[in-house]
Amino acid sequence: MDKSGLKLGEKPYSEEDTEWDAFVKAHPHGSFLQTTQWARLKGRFGWKGYRVWVRDEGQLVAGAQILFRSAAFGLVKMGYIPHGPIVDWANTELVEVLFNQLDWAIYENRAGILKFEPYVWQGSDAQANWQAAIKKYDLVTDTDTIQPPRTMMIDLTPSLDEIMQGFKSKTRYNIRLAGRKGVTVREATAADLPKFNALMQQTGERNDFGVHAPQYYADTYDFFAERGDATILLAEYEGNPLAGVLLIKNGEQAVYLAGGSSNEERNRMPTYAIQWAAIEWAKMQGCSYYDLWGLPDAEPDELEAQFQERSDGLWGVYRFKRGFDGDIVRTVGSADKVYNKLVYRMYRKRRGLS
Repeated sequence: MDKSGLKLGEKPYSEEDTEWDAFVKAHPHGSFLQTTQWARLKGRFGWKGYRVWVRDEGQLVAGAQILFRSAAFGLVKMGYIPHGPIVDWANTELVEVLFNQLDWAIYENRAGILKFEPYVWQGSDAQANWQAAIKKYDLVTDTDTIQPPRTMMIDLTPSLDEIMQGFKSKTRYNIRLAGRKGVTVREATAADLPKFNALMQQTGERNDFGVHAPQYYADTYDFFAERGDATILLAEYEGNPLAGVLLIKNGEQAVYLAGGSSNEERNRMPTYAIQWAAIEWAKMQGCSYYDLWGLPDAEPDELEAQFQERSDGLWGVYRFKRGFDGDIVRTVGSADKVYNKLVYRMYRKRRGLS
């Protein structure tokens, strides 16, 4: 097996980047968070990307894209693998080769921690293999998560009519009501980014949660849309923007990464119209499922028992998303590999962990 590592830079994309992204799109544990575009996006906001891989007879068979960042005046440097590594977790020999590569990457980049958040679902065959890796490589699971581990997936393989019939009746009604009330949805262009950012800002202020700076969404759109892997949809009434969503696709995966809505004309149900348009877009792109990206990290029974009373965190958005009645799933969460105990104690204190 051939193995190596590479620091990631800016444009133009290399042949290796293209090969890597094709590998990520095709792999069952691949995610857009492991693409070159994501590493370059995060590079605009303080992270440094580094890629390791393993080849067998010239073909990529495993790898990881690591993001490095320093905090606390450079005293705490961590590596982070969002939705990775990408590997057949049942192949213990391959996993061992990859973990050796990861150790070398941490050494070369002088980090004290490596955080894993593999794209492995609870209840899947790969979960048991991941648990074995946790034990073998002495990973710490009592830690924080960065990506939301629990989400809702909508199966896009049925017809659109069948998908619509799977929604709760009130959601179906609101989608149709939006059309009767004159709401239209279109794909945005780069010139529409100020409108999208204004919608994001209004939503953050209304629901009291943080949103990224306008440049973050602009750069996300720039990096992914230029390679045909993203779009922004805008729902409008008489030319006025009422709702917007930023969608990312990766192979068969389509993700609702961000969305906002206006304080005006909310009775026209633009958020329902735009989610239906997002599903139509994802299906047209050949995606097999649509990820609504983030629910409260609670079991389904608890979600149903509490969604009417709670509005903190992701509970407010769950009230909306539950109407689409997708499958509630959870990844195996996160785990840390500790290379420097002092650095890790500082990290845990900074993150408010016991």
